[in-house]
Amino acid sequence: MDKIDYKKKMKEFYNPPKNPVIVEVPEMQFLMIDGRGYPATSQEYQDSMAALYPMAYTLKFMLKKAEIIDYTVMPLEGLWWAKDMDAFLNEARKEEWLWTSMIMQPAQVSLKNYNQALEEVKVKKDPVALSKMRLENYKEGLSVQVMHIGSFSEEGPIIEGMHKHAFEQGYKLHEKHHEIYLSDPRRTKPEKLKTVIRQPMR
Repeated sequence: MDKIDYKKKMKEFYNPPKNPVIVEVPEMQFLMIDGRGYPATSQEYQDSMAALYPMAYTLKFMLKKAEIIDYTVMPLEGLWWAKDMDAFLNEARKEEWLWTSMIMQPAQVSLKNYNQALEEVKVKKDPVALSKMRLENYKEGLSVQVMHIGSFSEEGPIIEGMHKHAFEQGYKLHEKHHEIYLSDPRRTKPEKLKTVIRQPMR
């Protein structure tokens, strides 16, 4: 059984160019946890990581053992928004940030698999955010996206350029800002971090 790397199989969505491009993102299913606050200081965010990754790996090995599919665990992704979007322009208002942390799951992952993995992770680790998790389909559809290489603090001009590209094509921004973290910030220098930045539009 060959191992599937969905980042390569779906490279249109996980390896865009450095210049903004318009894509039609299909529906995918994700492990998801909602929360609030700035990632670097939010315990809620750290708790979500401590639940998402054990679930993702438990599901991977469960399906591999059952000879259903073998695949590489996908990277962490995040949807970002705020009740007042001006909060993203003010460093003092980071605790108002709202997010959904998520990891994409192959279509072969069923609700039955998910519930079984929940029980296994609960017995082994019982992370505090496990009860907040869900398996859910998410479809962005028409979107503009770009690959950003560099620190998260340098995303501003990249996002502005991406939005400008959408406006020039006659589109309006729609739904939530989306980021896909292809690099592990604990092991990668800030200037080499690779992040897919995506914005749905209509």
